[in-house]
Amino acid sequence: MANPIWHNIHPDFKLNGAAHSREDIVEIGYSLVKEGEDHEISIGDFLLDWVSERPILEVLTSGSTGKPKKIQLKKEHMINSALATGSFFKLAPKNTALLCLPCSGIAGKMMLVRAMVLGLHLDYVNPSSAPLDNSSRAYDFTAMVPLQVQQSISNLSRIKKFIIGGAPVDNVLKEELSKSGIPAYETYGMTETITHVAVKELAPDPKSYFETLPDVSVTIDKRGCLVIDAPNVSDSKIVTNDLVELISHNQFKWLGRFDSIINSGGIKLVPEQIEAKLSDLITNRFFVTGVADVTLGQKLVLILEGQPKESNVLLEEIKSANALSKYEVPKAVYFAKSFVETPTKKIDREKTMEGLFS
Repeated sequence: MANPIWHNIHPDFKLNGAAHSREDIVEIGYSLVKEGEDHEISIGDFLLDWVSERPILEVLTSGSTGKPKKIQLKKEHMINSALATGSFFKLAPKNTALLCLPCSGIAGKMMLVRAMVLGLHLDYVNPSSAPLDNSSRAYDFTAMVPLQVQQSISNLSRIKKFIIGGAPVDNVLKEELSKSGIPAYETYGMTETITHVAVKELAPDPKSYFETLPDVSVTIDKRGCLVIDAPNVSDSKIVTNDLVELISHNQFKWLGRFDSIINSGGIKLVPEQIEAKLSDLITNRFFVTGVADVTLGQKLVLILEGQPKESNVLLEEIKSANALSKYEVPKAVYFAKSFVETPTKKIDREKTMEGLFS
C-alpha cells in the first residue's frame, strides 16, 4: 500500500537548520513533547499528528467570534492550502521562513505544513509580541498577527514578504507598512478554510479589496454575508457571518460581522467600520461594542486598553475630529488594564467585557 500523500516530506525541508525525513519528524515530535518548552510542545504534538496514518486532524477554532469548537480537517486539504499559498506568493524550495505564531492554532500549524510541502527552511521562535527582537536573521516569508507587526516595525526590513492575519489591520499600521514598501498582505480566512483563502495587498501597492487564492470563488447570501466556494480545502461551501461588498467572483471588501451589529435606537451600527475610523485617532488597542441600555436597547461604547487620558477628553476629541457620524460616536468609554487574549493572540472581546462588568 502506497504511503499517504502527507508522508511525502519535501527533500529541501529544514527545521531550525536541520533537514528531516518523516522518520526524523517522529523523533523530533516525541522529543519536543517530552522535553520542549511550552511553545515547542504544541509543535511536537502537531508533527506527530501530521506524520500519523490518520487522514484528518482535529483542531480548535480560534474562539475570537464565539466559544472555540473542535472541527476536523483533511490533511489532503491542508496540503492543497499550502500549495495555493506557495503559488500565490511564489514561494520556492529553500526559501527561508519564520514560525512565530502559536502552533496550538491553525495559523501556526499551517506554517509547518507549508514548510514540509514546499521545502522551506523554517525556523521557529517563542511566539512573543516582538518575535524579531531576539534574532538578526533575515527571512523570505512569515506570518504574524497585527500586534507582532506593530512591535516589529524597526526590524521588518529583514522580511522579504509577509502575511498578517488574526485581526483587521488598522489604518495607522497600514500607513506604516505602505511607507516601508515591504510586500505585506492582510489575509482573510478561518480555521474552517485552513487559514487564508483571500489576501489584500497592503504594500507596496495597497488595495482596498481582498482577492481570492487560486480555485476559490465567492458569492453573498440574502444577508449580504460572504459564501466561500473552495473545493480544494472544503468539501462544501462555507457560509460566513462576514458582511462584504462583492466586487466580482474573486474580489470583495470586508465590512464587518453580521453577528456583531449593534442595534442602537433602531440604528444599525457595524463595530468594525467604526473601529476603522477610530484607528486614526487612538493609538492604544481598543474595540467598540454594544451594552444594554434602557432607552436605546443597546448603546455604543468604546473599550480601551490602558488609561492614557480622561474619558470625557477622549470623547470630545473623537467628536471634534468629525470622522464619525453622530450615531457612531461612543456614548461612554471603559478602560481595561489589559485585554484578555485567545491562545492565538486575538483579543477575546467577550472575556474582556466579562472582566469589566462582572
